[in-house]
Amino acid sequence: MYQSKSHADNATIFCRDENRVDWHSKALWNLREKRDRAAASVPEWEQLRQLGSEIKLHTLSHLGDYLCQFEQKCIENGIQVHWAKDASEHNQIALNILTTHSVKKLVKSKSMLTEECHLNPFLEKHGIEVIDTDLGERIIQLNNQPPSHIVVPAIHMKKEEVGELFHQKLNTPKGESDPTRLTRAARKHLRDQFLSADAAMTGVNMAIADLGAVVVCTNEGNADMGANLPKLQIHSMGIDKIVPDADSAMVLLRMLARNAIGQPITTYSSFYRGSKVDGEMHIIIVDNGRTDIMQDNILAESLKCIRCGGCLNTCPVYRRSGGFSYNYTIPGPIGIAVGAQHDDSNTIPWACTLCGSCSYVCPTKVPLDKIIAHHRRLKAEQGKLPFGKKFYMPAVGKLMSSPTLLNCTMSSARLALKVIPHTLIKPLSGAWGHYRELPVAPKSSFDTWYKHHKAANKETK
Repeated sequence: MYQSKSHADNATIFCRDENRVDWHSKALWNLREKRDRAAASVPEWEQLRQLGSEIKLHTLSHLGDYLCQFEQKCIENGIQVHWAKDASEHNQIALNILTTHSVKKLVKSKSMLTEECHLNPFLEKHGIEVIDTDLGERIIQLNNQPPSHIVVPAIHMKKEEVGELFHQKLNTPKGESDPTRLTRAARKHLRDQFLSADAAMTGVNMAIADLGAVVVCTNEGNADMGANLPKLQIHSMGIDKIVPDADSAMVLLRMLARNAIGQPITTYSSFYRGSKVDGEMHIIIVDNGRTDIMQDNILAESLKCIRCGGCLNTCPVYRRSGGFSYNYTIPGPIGIAVGAQHDDSNTIPWACTLCGSCSYVCPTKVPLDKIIAHHRRLKAEQGKLPFGKKFYMPAVGKLMSSPTLLNCTMSSARLALKVIPHTLIKPLSGAWGHYRELPVAPKSSFDTWYKHHKAANKETK
C-alpha cells in the first residue's frame, strides 16, 4: 500500500508501470462492458433502478423505525443483536463475543465494513487468527495488502504474481500461473481452515426488517461454509443495509451482480434468520459516521449504495490510478462520496473528472458526481483546498469569465502548440501533459469559426 498522502502522488507510483496501468484499465472496462450487456438484457432495467433508488430513500427516511423492527424480529428469531456507534465499539463487541467462546481461529467472508473498522489487525493483536475466505481477499491477505476494489479486491495483481505468492505461501509449483490450478490449491487450503475454525463472520448485503434476516451474497459459497460449520456465527452490518421486506431485497438482488460483473445473480444468495442447532448467531449493527452523513441531504444519498462496484469499473480516474491511491478503505467514486471527510490530504474529491459515468451506471441512482462536487465545495468552505487551488483557481475564474482574456490566452496557446516543440511544452503542462499526448493545434477558435460562419450565412441570405 502506498504511503504518500496525496492522491496524485499515490497515482504517480501506480502509473510508473504503464503496462500495468493499461492492463488494469482494460480488465475493469471489460467488467463495465459485461455490466452493459447484462443491463440491456433486462427490458425494465431503468424502472428497476428507479425502484431501487426509491426503496433506499424510503428506508433511509424511516431508518429508526426499520432498525427497531429489525432488532425485534431478530430477537424473536433467537438472534443476539449488538449496537456499535463506531469502529472501536464494533471491534470490541466482536472481540468480547469471540473471547467469551474461547475462539482462536475465525474464518471471515468478504466485508467492506470490517475493512472500514480495521477488524483484522485488532483481533490479531489480541491473539485471534483471522482467515479471509473469499479468494480475492485471501490473496491480498497473504500478500499483506488491503483490497484495491470492493468486489474484485485483487484486481491489481496479475495471475503470474498470484502464482508466485501461492508458491511462497501455499507451496504450489514454482511458475504455476494457471487460474484453475491456483484456485484448486486455494480451495484445498481454505477447506482446512473452515474445518478447524472456531467461529465465522460475514458482512451483510441486505438486512430485511420484517423478517429479522440478513442476506449474504457470494460466488464461492465461502460465507455458507463458515456459517454452517462452526457453531458461532457473527454478521457485521452498517445501519444503511436495512430494507423493509423481502420484495425490496429481490429488487436489489436483481441488479447487484448484473451491475458488478455482468452476472444475472450471485451464485449463492443466502438468507440467515437464526443459528444452527445448539449454536449462536450475533448481528453487530454499526453507525460509524453514517448518521453524520445523513445530516447533509446531498451526502445522505451516498447511503443508497449497495456496494456493487460498478462505479469503480467505469471510472476513468480509478481505472488508471489504482485502488491504493485514494487514502480510504473504499476507493473510486463511492469511496470519495463516503470517505472524503476522512481524507487528511484533502485531495480525493479532486480525483474525479465529474464526467458522470459513475452516476449513469449506479443501480440505485446515487448522484455520485453531484456528491463529489459537493465535497469540493465543503472543502473550500472549510479552507481545506489542496495546495495551489486556493491561489490559481481565482485567477482561472477571472480568465474564464472574461471573453477577451480567454480568447487572447487560447490564441497564444494555439500559437505555442504550432511553433514550440512539444518536448518543451509538456514539462510545463504538469502531470496532465506527462501522461498524455498534446493535441494538434486547431486552425482557429470556435468563437472565430462561429462568427465567420454566421457572417457567411447572412451574406447568402
